[in-house]
Amino acid sequence: MKKIVSKWLSILLPILLGIYLIIYKYNEFTPAQITEMKGYFRNADYFYIYLSLFIALFGFLSRAYRWKFSLEHLGYQTKFHNNLMAVCVAYFMNLTIPKSGEVTRAIILKKYEDIPFDKGFGTIVAERVVDLLIFFLFVVVSFFLQFNVLKDYIVAKIPIEKLILIALIGVVLFVIFTLVWLYSNWKIVLSLKDKFSGLVEGMTSILKMKNKWPFLFHSFFIWFTYLLMFYVTIFALKETSNIGMGAVIIGFVFGSLAIGFTNGGFGAYPLLVAEIFMLYGIPDTAGTAFGWLVWTSQTVLMIFLGGLSFLLLPILNRNK
Repeated sequence: MKKIVSKWLSILLPILLGIYLIIYKYNEFTPAQITEMKGYFRNADYFYIYLSLFIALFGFLSRAYRWKFSLEHLGYQTKFHNNLMAVCVAYFMNLTIPKSGEVTRAIILKKYEDIPFDKGFGTIVAERVVDLLIFFLFVVVSFFLQFNVLKDYIVAKIPIEKLILIALIGVVLFVIFTLVWLYSNWKIVLSLKDKFSGLVEGMTSILKMKNKWPFLFHSFFIWFTYLLMFYVTIFALKETSNIGMGAVIIGFVFGSLAIGFTNGGFGAYPLLVAEIFMLYGIPDTAGTAFGWLVWTSQTVLMIFLGGLSFLLLPILNRNK
């Protein structure tokens, strides 16, 4: 019973949060602004939306191709179409339960390629660690490129006294965490250490694999496609077409954070992107419309490819 409740909460809470954010944002707009937003959707140049979806396909293909390198390192050969469809299904599943796609990928691999679940899941975890490091690189680059903009924004939102207090609390918590991590024998801490050692092992296995350079190339290429998808979409609206690369990177980073912490960014993605774009003089209505254009188009693509893969997997593997 506890597991069922936990499962439903993991599904419903992010959805309810997304609905709340949509209602919250909607209530901020006047009727005239809502009419203005509808005009953005009607007048958008959808060529750039379709172009972003075309670029997205290369990201899917590259992620599926990258997977074979870590699987080959473990001694397994897989069919590319199974890798690709497992990746598509994973994106689809992440729209329902956050991070459930990783488990689904490993299950599909077990069913259609006879690869043990723990082995397949281990390769996926290693991939996620690499993806996280690359995303962190984006965060660092965007922070340094747009330091003054972010500093002014944070200071305007949070008084300097509170910032100092938050910094002091952060330092104290970090010290406490370090001491607990090093000296505690609590069960939960030992479990976390075990998981962390597994992540480190996964990372070191990548460095030892035969095709580590192609693996790393595809890892960066995947994130390049993510950024490029976001970038080309700015040309869909006249109001966003002239923003600089710094604004694009910051918007991309915050949009990615929204996707990581909710059901595919439902509700949160347009709100955060619009908030960032306002720092660069883009009207709230235009930024929100842009966010919904990006999020909706990518979500439709993931639903279509994920649903199609669900149907094709048993057909293309009928002899298994």
